[in-house]
Amino acid sequence: MRRQRFGRFELIRRQQTSAAAVHCAFDVLELDGEDLRRLPIEQRKQRLAKLLRGAPTNIVPNEHFEGDGAMIFKHACKLGCEGIVSKRLGSPYRLGRTPRWLKAKNPKAPAITVRRQFRE
Repeated sequence: MRRQRFGRFELIRRQQTSAAAVHCAFDVLELDGEDLRRLPIEQRKQRLAKLLRGAPTNIVPNEHFEGDGAMIFKHACKLGCEGIVSKRLGSPYRLGRTPRWLKAKNPKAPAITVRRQFRE
């Protein structure tokens, strides 16, 4: 038996609608063979929103907020969210850590990794 991460958008998109989970999509890096990583985050989010129109109701674009990051983080923690990622407007996607994207984790929220097992 081999283990494979269940993070592939295509696998998730084809699942039946489930009341048990909602999948939040927060970025799109490639679409129809086009590498979108060089585009600013705003343009990638627009493409993502267009892609998700008509998708099952359990797949939604992650909401985008502009404003006081500390206040947004405080409210996210109250809602039980895992945390927030602050991204500088206009930034292209960069692999690895970057000062343009800052992650703040809610210390009270459990980290969840979803995996799917395949039998060979």
